[in-house]
Amino acid sequence: MTRHSVADVSGLPTSGFGATSPMWWGTMAFMAIEGMGFALGVASYLYLAFLAPEWPMAPPPDLIPGSLVTALLVVSVLPNHLLDRWTKAKDLKRVRFGLLLMSILGALPLVVRWFELGALNVNWDTNAYGSIVWLLLGLHTTHLLTDLVDTLVLAALMFTRHGRSGKRFSDVSDNAFYWDFVVGTWVVLYLVIYWFPRI
Repeated sequence: MTRHSVADVSGLPTSGFGATSPMWWGTMAFMAIEGMGFALGVASYLYLAFLAPEWPMAPPPDLIPGSLVTALLVVSVLPNHLLDRWTKAKDLKRVRFGLLLMSILGALPLVVRWFELGALNVNWDTNAYGSIVWLLLGLHTTHLLTDLVDTLVLAALMFTRHGRSGKRFSDVSDNAFYWDFVVGTWVVLYLVIYWFPRI
């Protein structure tokens, strides 16, 4: 009879950050899929612009609302990275504050986005230009809304007994990672939607 040694794994952590977390890999895969969706949308926009005898097929969007959304998102990057640092330190008090702040910073661009839609100077069903611009904004708005809901749920959890769990800190870190993706994709879309027609 062979004797097998059994390793004691009871001391190993039950959660991890970054590449040590399965959720991080899931978030990374989700961002890769969604990033491809954004890339296809931008490619469609550029393809239509190449085919059209005149582009854009309407006055370019007003710069102020889109620029304000951009400024809000870029400003949110610093508190988002601070929140990520606090989660890795498992500083519950600061994580709670950071989640509340990021909830506000996630909601503000959605409020401005409402006015941004009215400043596009084209409806979604006017022509191909209108359709692709509304599609790109709609896609990004969905990501803003999704992340805001996730942030609000995590904020609520961090104020319960579940907030002390290492898994919750890992979830907050993954959410911060995803927010960087939401901001990065918007910077590209902002350049395409607002500045490409002005070149």
